[in-house]
Amino acid sequence: MKVLKMGAEWCPGCVIMKPRWAEIEKEVPDLETIYYDADENEELLKKYEIKDLPAFIFLDKNEKVLLKMDGEIDKEELLKIIEENKNK
Repeated sequence: MKVLKMGAEWCPGCVIMKPRWAEIEKEVPDLETIYYDADENEELLKKYEIKDLPAFIFLDKNEKVLLKMDGEIDKEELLKIIEENKNK
């Protein structure tokens, strides 16, 4: 599983989510995450139809979208989603 994280420096929710993801990445070292700055990756935002930040795209092993989420998400909820989908 791979997670594309999209945010921006000016986004308050992005600032809140950054340390949550840092904790998750330490706890789940096999999880691949990639951060994209929304201001520098407009084409990616269009590709995934992102309208709000922060946004998170969960991809399976074949790069197909499993789930799209945006906003501030509890760490526990993210860990549950990762656990449920880690082998997809």
